[in-house]
Amino acid sequence: MLQLSHVSKLFNPGSPDEKIALIDIHLSLKPGDFVTVIGSNGAGKSTLMNTISGVMTPDAGEVRINGEVIHHLPEHERSRWIGRVFQDPMAGTAPRMTIEENLSMAYARGKKRGLSFGVNAKKRAFFLEQLQRLGIGLEGRLRAKVGMLSGGERQALSLLMATFTQPQILLLDEHTAALDPARAELITRLTKEIVAGMKLTTLMVTHNMEQAIRLGNRLIMMDKGRIILDVSEERKKTLSVEQLLGEFERISGNKLSDDRVVLG
Repeated sequence: MLQLSHVSKLFNPGSPDEKIALIDIHLSLKPGDFVTVIGSNGAGKSTLMNTISGVMTPDAGEVRINGEVIHHLPEHERSRWIGRVFQDPMAGTAPRMTIEENLSMAYARGKKRGLSFGVNAKKRAFFLEQLQRLGIGLEGRLRAKVGMLSGGERQALSLLMATFTQPQILLLDEHTAALDPARAELITRLTKEIVAGMKLTTLMVTHNMEQAIRLGNRLIMMDKGRIILDVSEERKKTLSVEQLLGEFERISGNKLSDDRVVLG
């Protein structure tokens, strides 16, 4: 499904600020895999997501989806395969447009130009059905401006917009980090339900180690641009936060000291 081979990325090459962001990354996701990604600041997590989505082009290596090489394609062309939800609830939606208009844009993502963003009765019925799945009352607010929604409501809408066209790959980039605990748990529950219900192949970066263990069927840990640990589904079932911290210290020789890392 998703395959990265020998992927490397260097920032500011040849300057005093030169930084290696990714080093010879090999990563393969099978259809339906739900992989959580953890690591401290500077580990390369965001660069990995940006390289897959098309925000950045790798300096070396290949990115493939279903065997097709995509790393040379710009972000908007990759949107036919990839859905993404960002940390910032403001990032995935157009605040001055209505819920209905946002959904219409997302519905047309990856389709040929010239298709209308207008909403007919059939589309509206589909949007209502999808919003009802969220269970937070947005189906009754189709013409409300998205900028008037709470952070949790916007993130739930972003999650829906990223998934209702059933992307080949779903990227979740710390999508609960900016929310209060109650809203974060809501989005976590919706994520689990939508990913399982649609059998989406998913890569989720999180700063919450308990969440990383609880969600998905696989876990990878990054440090200094490398994948240093790849935990299988069977091992993940019995893994504790303390064991995960111990593995990081054993492999990297350092303690996981990032202030943004939440243990549980």
